[in-house]
Amino acid sequence: MINITRLFDFPYYQQENFNIPDALVTKYNGVWEKTSTTEYIDKANTISRALIRMEIQKNDKIAVISTNNRTEWNIMDIGILQTGAQNVPIYPTISEDDYEYILNHSGAIYCFVSDEEVLRKVNLIKDRVPSLKEVYSFNTIEGTKNWTELLVLGKDQSNQDVVEDRKNNVKPEDLATIIYTSGTTGKPKGVMLSHHNIVSDVLSSASRIPFEAGSSKALSFLPICHIFERMILYLYQYYGVSIYFGESIDKVSDNIKEVKPTVITAVPRLLEKVYDKIYAKGSELTGIKKKLFFWAIDLGLIYEPYGKNGLWYEFQLKIARKLIFSKWKEGLGGNLDLMVSGSAALQPRLARVFAAAEIPVMEGYGLTETSPVISVNDMRNRGFKVGTVGKVIDNVEVIIAEDGEILCKGPNVMMGYYKDEKLTNEVITDGYFHTGDIGIFDEEGFLKITDRKKEMFKTSGGKYIAPQLIENTMKQSRFIEQIMVIGDGQKMPAAFIQPSFDFIKEWAVIHGIDIGKSNEEIVANEKVIERIQVEIDSLNEKFGNWEKIKRFELTPDLWSVEGGHLTPTLKLKRKIIMDKYIDLFHKIYI
Repeated sequence: MINITRLFDFPYYQQENFNIPDALVTKYNGVWEKTSTTEYIDKANTISRALIRMEIQKNDKIAVISTNNRTEWNIMDIGILQTGAQNVPIYPTISEDDYEYILNHSGAIYCFVSDEEVLRKVNLIKDRVPSLKEVYSFNTIEGTKNWTELLVLGKDQSNQDVVEDRKNNVKPEDLATIIYTSGTTGKPKGVMLSHHNIVSDVLSSASRIPFEAGSSKALSFLPICHIFERMILYLYQYYGVSIYFGESIDKVSDNIKEVKPTVITAVPRLLEKVYDKIYAKGSELTGIKKKLFFWAIDLGLIYEPYGKNGLWYEFQLKIARKLIFSKWKEGLGGNLDLMVSGSAALQPRLARVFAAAEIPVMEGYGLTETSPVISVNDMRNRGFKVGTVGKVIDNVEVIIAEDGEILCKGPNVMMGYYKDEKLTNEVITDGYFHTGDIGIFDEEGFLKITDRKKEMFKTSGGKYIAPQLIENTMKQSRFIEQIMVIGDGQKMPAAFIQPSFDFIKEWAVIHGIDIGKSNEEIVANEKVIERIQVEIDSLNEKFGNWEKIKRFELTPDLWSVEGGHLTPTLKLKRKIIMDKYIDLFHKIYI
């Protein structure tokens, strides 16, 4: 019986208990290619043998940068870890300067990239990374070494005994990975996570996820370089879940229909887009069909779990599920019965409406520094509550500090920041990690996040403003794609808004309004500004007078990771956004 104490124990545990034919599945040239559990392990051992022949030592660092999740990433991950070296995953979308910083800071010896675009960025800076010996690619790229060269080099099994010896010498408390958090300001921080950090988090979270072991199917498309998706992939392996890798975020809807997964992980922004798409289709209906659609939506928006709304509501919901919500499920492949959401706050209306549609979103909470899960909702045993991030997982302790900050203690808390003892000591005191988030426990023990400590600010009148709370509310409007609340030290809160250009164009056509063609023309259009003002006024009613957005300015840019507005996990880079729109700031306040 395999006892899981290191990350590379997961595939062996899967082989012993499930040994599935489609452990890892990636689409190449239009065809889904399956890798069985046994083949996964065999190739990982081949990589380990090759790396040892390449003189990789314990604690060496190997960087892996992939634009999309794929089978090769996971084989490399296990292959690297078995040698006692560390896997340093890097976000593909960050700047060349950040590539240079991370590769130098980690001292990466080899770098594995997915495609030509990532290779181009690495090639621009590799001469400035003295430790870097060679770059390999997963895709076939002319003039570049390919990862399959390692499969050839490691084919000879004569040094497998050395691999076994290396594996035996990897202790649970040893460093497994350094994950550089993009952060909203400053240089990336290298979060050191041990095997035990992540393994403990997987095993403590496992009881909260209602998988049918050995027969579930997942579609994985969130960046694996982020600890959320990576930890989930180990969890899938633990439960014998078949993992299909999405081709890209753009192709998720197509891939869901092809793969028909039972589970996906998602971020709130993606769920918002799914809901908006469904809503838009409903708006195009006519007559009784349209009335039924919006009747079902209205029912969904007041959903409460465990029959709290009474028998009459449950009877209506049963009809809505049969007539309307079943079609939503069909559109998402037909088998999807669980979505796990993390990385940012989920709007309660989405949690309600998807649960009503029998595609419940289990919202969780955590940080890279906590491997990541601290708490998560679970539909079973009355463990699900809308507007919360669930109950704290086993073996983890959470207390709320006097100023409202969430402090976390447990085996999942990181070893520290790489080469930064000072910063480590600032965030970990007496074993408690200071999350920087503000939260409360309700009377039933559910954790609720109210804001980021660092993002809260005071107006000149001395009133505290919690921007995330206001932003999440305002994004309920279909006219608003992105919003950042501003006003630190100013007399009132205001906002920069990136409108939902696609929706506004549809709205303009329906109402026969000429708004122009370019984004610049749209944000300057008086009718558009007036209509967004109506939305702001309506949503402002949910807040106290000091919190209401008094003024706003529209931006013509699409806020994106590439444009520098968002982190790879789609959080606002507040300082950068402020710098970009400083003229609009002065327009509002001066």
